Amino acid sequence: MSSAPRSRPLTPVSRVLRLCLHALFLGLLALAAARAVAGSAPRAGLVVAVCVLLLAVYAAGVRAPSVSRSARAAGIWLGAVGAAWAALLVVSPDGLWIAFPLYFLELHLLRLRWAVAAVAVTACAAIGGFVAHSGVPSPGAFLGPVLGGAVAVATVLGYQALYRESERRRELIEELIATRAELAVAERGAGILAERERLAREIHDTLAQGLSSIQLLLRAAERALSEDRTGPGAPADGGAGAPAGGDMPAGGGVPADRGAAAALAHIARARGAAQENLAEARRFVRALTPPDLEHGSLAAALERLCADAPGPLVRFSVSGTLRELPTPYEVALLRIAQSALANVVRHARAGRAGITLTFMDDSVTLDVVDDGEGFEPARAPSGEGGFGLPAMRARAESLGGLFTVESDPGQGTAVAVTLPLPVEAP
Repeated sequence: MSSAPRSRPLTPVSRVLRLCLHALFLGLLALAAARAVAGSAPRAGLVVAVCVLLLAVYAAGVRAPSVSRSARAAGIWLGAVGAAWAALLVVSPDGLWIAFPLYFLELHLLRLRWAVAAVAVTACAAIGGFVAHSGVPSPGAFLGPVLGGAVAVATVLGYQALYRESERRRELIEELIATRAELAVAERGAGILAERERLAREIHDTLAQGLSSIQLLLRAAERALSEDRTGPGAPADGGAGAPAGGDMPAGGGVPADRGAAAALAHIARARGAAQENLAEARRFVRALTPPDLEHGSLAAALERLCADAPGPLVRFSVSGTLRELPTPYEVALLRIAQSALANVVRHARAGRAGITLTFMDDSVTLDVVDDGEGFEPARAPSGEGGFGLPAMRARAESLGGLFTVESDPGQGTAVAVTLPLPVEAP
């Protein structure tokens, strides 16, 4: 039918139906020619010649690509086929049967309104040819072509409806496949971003903080060695005039062994921090539990964190009844504490700080408080050097928690995170 897209390749069903139509047309022509020859009709030769002419016109249109692409070419071809068929109706009553394949040709190549009109004209021509040859009108002469035309119209309309439905389903399936592919790409991108954020938080809360501690410790060692070399009472020439034993005179500056001992202590702590950060790097690459939590509780890990913190004096306390938390909760609270304490060491210039872990019936709260310089939370940087606060907030919110920061210039800073505890199964 002309309403179906002609540019789309034929489906196997359409190809079989077209072959059946060609076979029907050829078979009916052969039947008309055979009956004329077998019955020794006076115009048998003329009947065979007209059948050959009709077959040639039909085959030319079937092989011409323009017939299936142009409505005008299809109309011209159908007119030529109709004229040859009318000639066959004049010389043979058996030409009546060819009206049935002509119905399908007209319905396939013409628009619906023109196709129905062509089917009606073809049925009238078939009826007229039969009456002209029989000489006696009969109900069968009228009912046969009319019923054949009605069946052809109903069949083609039904096929059109099925074709449109299959096209809608095909388009829907293509949309679903495309949507699924887009969702897969979006999920893959979201997974990549989530993994990047996880690694960024882990690096910020572990390696970056550890490297900062190492830097502070090495700087302290450098100061200790510098004071050892240039302390009060040290000779200007770097050692000339000093006693042969190499010891500083009594009441002189910092004794050599004391400065070296302080430097060695700082270097030892820096080495320990480097080893811990190496373990952390290996841990988050393998996505394992932090080393501080593998062989101890969260409270013990926080206590060690406070004891090892360089800079201000940090105290740790626990409020409420200690209870075991799920691993994601312990990891989040430990990382938030590490990040908040690192901010205190690097930025707050505080003399004292405190970490409090509070257990309540349905939640756990971590508070990190210092007496440092403070800042305006609304103006806290969010780019380079300011990743800590967004990372802490993201960790808390990922577990359904609440993260708050209270600070004012000169008033210190208080960081608090509250995580709702999961409901235990009865």
